[in-house]
Formats: sequence, structure tokens, C-alpha cells
Amino acid sequence: MRQQNLLMPTLREVPSDAEAVSHRLMLRAGLIRPLAAGVYTYLPLGRRALRKAEAIVREEMDRIGAQEVLLPAMQPAELWRESGRYGVYGPELVRLRDRHDREFALGPTHEEVVTALVRDEISSYRKLPLTVYQIQTKFRDERRPRYGLLRGREFLMKDAYSFDTDWEGLDATYRVMYEAYHRIFTRCGLIYRAVEADAGAIGGEGETHEFMALAEIGEDTVVACSGCDYAANLEKAEAAVSQQAQAGADEGAAPPLERWHTPDIRTIAQLTELLGPEASRLMKTLLYVADGKPVAVMVRGADEVNEVKVQRYLGAEQLELADAETVQTVTGAPVGFAGPVGLSVPLLVDREAAALSEGIAGANERDYHYRHVRPGRDFALAHTGDFREVRLGDRCVRCGEPLTLYRGIEVGHVFKLGTKYSTALGARVAGVSGTEKDVIMGCYGIGVSRLLSAVLEQHHDEQGIVWPLSLAPFYAHILPVSITDNAQRELAEELYNRLQSLGVEALLDDREERPGVKFKDADLIGLPVRLVVGKRAGERVVEYKERQAPEAESLAVEEAIRRVLELVKPSASFVGVK
Repeated sequence: MRQQNLLMPTLREVPSDAEAVSHRLMLRAGLIRPLAAGVYTYLPLGRRALRKAEAIVREEMDRIGAQEVLLPAMQPAELWRESGRYGVYGPELVRLRDRHDREFALGPTHEEVVTALVRDEISSYRKLPLTVYQIQTKFRDERRPRYGLLRGREFLMKDAYSFDTDWEGLDATYRVMYEAYHRIFTRCGLIYRAVEADAGAIGGEGETHEFMALAEIGEDTVVACSGCDYAANLEKAEAAVSQQAQAGADEGAAPPLERWHTPDIRTIAQLTELLGPEASRLMKTLLYVADGKPVAVMVRGADEVNEVKVQRYLGAEQLELADAETVQTVTGAPVGFAGPVGLSVPLLVDREAAALSEGIAGANERDYHYRHVRPGRDFALAHTGDFREVRLGDRCVRCGEPLTLYRGIEVGHVFKLGTKYSTALGARVAGVSGTEKDVIMGCYGIGVSRLLSAVLEQHHDEQGIVWPLSLAPFYAHILPVSITDNAQRELAEELYNRLQSLGVEALLDDREERPGVKFKDADLIGLPVRLVVGKRAGERVVEYKERQAPEAESLAVEEAIRRVLELVKPSASFVGVK
């Protein structure tokens, strides 16, 4: 490609609305341009990098025997109603009606569509196991699109679906897919962790893992052990039960419940400041609405409620924090004074809070708290369990070593769905005996466009992008210092043509620009190798510089070509570039 004609509008200034490093770089380097909030056009450099990512994904999916299909993006609402998700998926589902007033959804995922396909086309166990996949645009009506491709309303995704006759078959398929994901993300140059996760809106009946690219901008928290391979999303993570909770509350006599006047003290922070060392005995009670019914959750004052754990315990489809009116109705007091004593709604008590010998809690009365609240004496412990978020200082549930918290970007997710969709949509096959049974499903997603952003969050410096070889839009960048100099122009053309003939994708900067502009653009777009043709062109000597190298080297043309091939040929051949 010749840069003079390349649609690559670079920017010198950082766009004010771009918060993430990857978003800023993709805009400045001319990879993408916004059309609407969360909707982007891919310009040639961005599209070439995206195709490299797609190629890696396709190779690894084909390698494990998955078959590529292309499913409709526009899906009949009837299918979503059959699965039970149309009413509960939430406002993120883009819904529309056609001219005949038929309801459709723009697919954020394709479980319903692919299950219907298998239901209609496969009737015997002899056709299973089967894994199909696609790479397609998905849609999600994000409330607040941000961070460029990391949270968009339109995005490119690889989703695969497996169909087996039994759980043993699903276990084998899941493991093969799990290993393929490791190869994909390793080839893309990511630093990542595979973590135990919650199935969320996809649902399912078995194991699920997220693949998290470690990055400060990540909206998810990864909990990882320093002593073993345990890692989990914060929503799923568990910590070892503390010695206090294992032993149970101190059985010694506790003072009687004491009503305590606390005017205008309604937050944990205010109570902590007031109490000082006694703050370790604070009990925090929050009111939620689960499937339309109020429920209370109590944790220690320093802990946070893990809403996913609460929702899973209750088996609720929807869980949200109660509004002020509901809190007033349930407790008889405004927000800030809820407590466990005397509540008439179900009370879920975290096991660490249940182990307190006594503590301080809201009194369900404006401007009052209780002192000397004793779990089991002053309120029931009928629903005790793990309802809190893991925090720094907790110990690993497996080996007891300290847990570490990282920020992460979810780039992949694998699920064991079981029969959630096959039962709802009637996807059944006849077994050896002729008896029909529901097929056992798995679901496996990779955010391909998000993957690009995650890679750039990890691969950049102060000057711009530092592409890993596997995803670089071009491998070599040829810069004649002066395109009007005949010797420089001719040698640059020779380099360009020879590299192209050897299968190395090259970009020739043939613009009539100042050298400083060319060098800044080259650093910004970050191709793996730069070949500068300057004053020594007549000697057939060029400057060779790898993007991450501190200094350039002066090399004869033949040696420079050899070095380029040595660096990029393994990567080029690996992603199908001849």
C-alpha cells in the first residue's frame, strides 16, 4: 500500500471525549471514526488489523473441527419468547417492528437462532457432536457507550455453539474450546487470565470462564491468588472463611440491645468517623427488590454486597436496589437507618457478619441505631451464606494464600449451557435406543473488535501504538526521507516491491511531507519494522529499526531485507499471509 493514497487521517490532538488509551490511539492513528455514540467506521488500517484477528480466530476454530456458519442478525421475537429471554433481557436488547408489525430483535447473541437451526435440521445422535461458529456484527443498546470499541452498541463477535448428546461430551468439547481460547489470546500478544465467572444473561447449568485481558481501564475486577492458579471474576470470586466465621460468634454474654440516638448519621462513612476503632463491628443492611419482592441483605460495614451471589442464591431473574419509597415502606424509616432487627422481609446474612459477637446496626427508625446487636439472638440466621465481594487482604479459598485484585477487560467467555435452550426450543435427538432427549449445549464467545482495543491498552508507548506482529496492519514501513530525491525514491520503490514479492505486507510513505511528520506518523501507527531511506541511498544502505528498539541500525539493503524476513515471516505465514 502506498501511503499517499491510503485513507489514514491521523490526528495530532487527543480527542476530548476519548478516555481510554486504546480509544485515543485508534482515533489518532486513523483506525476508526465515530458515526454515532458507540457506533464506529473501520478505516483501512483498523480493518486490516481486525482481519488479522479474525484470521487467528478462524484458524483456531477450524483447527478443533468447528464449522463456520452465518446466522441472521435480525431475529424474530417469537424465538426469544420461546426461550423466555425476550421479557427479561433488559433494555440492552434492540427491538424493532417491520412494516407488517412483526416484532424482531437485533441479535446481541445467537443462542435462540442456532438452537432452532439444530432443532429443525438434526434429529439423530449420529450427527453429534457438532460445533458451529460465526464472526458477525452484534448489537447492544448500551445506556452509556464509552471507551471506544470496549463498550460499543455495535461490535464484531465470534460466537460458537456446541451440541452433544451427554454431559461427558460437553466436558470434552468445553476443554478443547478452552484450550483454543488460550492459543488465540496468546497469538494476539495479550497478557490475560482465564477466570471463573457467572453466566449472567446467557444463563446455563454448568461451568463458565471469562478470559480477561489485564488493563487498568478494565471495567471488571479479577481476583487472583498469589500461591496457586485460582482466579475468578469479582462477581464469582470467593474467599476462605475467616477464623472468626469458622469458630462462630463468641458465646459469651453480650450486653442487651441498646437504642442509640444518631441524628443525621446515616452512612457507613459517618458512623466509621464517629466510632473510630469500634467501626469493625458495624453491620450494613441493604434493601433489594428481587422479581418484584423486597429482600434484605446484611454484611459487615467494610464489605460490599455481591449482587450476583444474592441473585443466584434467590434464583431471581431480576435484582435491583430498592428505591427510597420501598425502603420507607419495609423499614418504616428513610434510607440510611435500615437494620436486621424486626424486619418482616427475608434477611440474607453474610457468614462473616453472622460471626460477629455483637455489633452496631440501623434501628429502622429515623436518627436511631442499635448497639450490642447479636446475630442469632436479635435476628434470625435462617439465610446465611457468602453474599459479599472479595476484597484485598482476603485469603484464597483453595490454598489460603493472599488474594490480589486486578482490573481486566473481558475479551472472551465460555459457558456450559446444558439444556437451558434446547429444552425451551425443543431441540431433541433420538438416542441409540430411539428415545428422544434434549441436546446438551455449550456457548463460546470472543469480542473480536474489543480484542483490538484490549491489545492496544497493553501495547503502546508515549509515541503511539506498538503492534504485536500477529495483528499489525502492515509488517514493514518504508520511509524515504525525501520522495523528490531520485536515489531515495528508487531504492524505496525497490525495497517495497521486493518485500511485497516475498510476502511481507509493506507500507510505503510516498507523501511529500517533512521528515518529522513522517516519523511522528510512523511512531503513531506503530508498525513492527521501519526502513528509512536517506542520504546513504546511493550506497544502498538504509536505517533498520524495530518499533520497540531504542536505536536504529545502518544496514545494507540485502541485510535489512533478511532481518525483516527473519522477524516477520513466521507471524506472516501463521495468519495466512503468503
